[in-house]
Amino acid sequence: MAKKTIMLVCSAGMSTSLLVTKMQKAAEEKGVEADIFAVSASDADNNLEAKDVDVLLLGPQVRFMKAQFEQKLAPKGIPLDVINMQDYGMMNGEKVLAQAEKLIDNK
Repeated sequence: MAKKTIMLVCSAGMSTSLLVTKMQKAAEEKGVEADIFAVSASDADNNLEAKDVDVLLLGPQVRFMKAQFEQKLAPKGIPLDVINMQDYGMMNGEKVLAQAEKLIDNK
């Protein structure tokens, strides 16, 4: 399977970086090749232009931006969702990775 590029967007990119580490660990354990990274909401557009993103996940703190991102991502066919607040709070990398994979598989 090809390498998956998973972009997480949050308000500052700080708390989400811990989740990225946990997701990378979960991906390694599953043998999934993934480029997982977190950016701040203000940096998201630059990263969407620079990278070939397979899926975009929004942190619960920026869920209000979902409609805005849907408009940007629809022409590119990039799936988008808000990370489950409980999984985010628990920093459950395995579940968030599974959420991203499901979105990629369904596109």
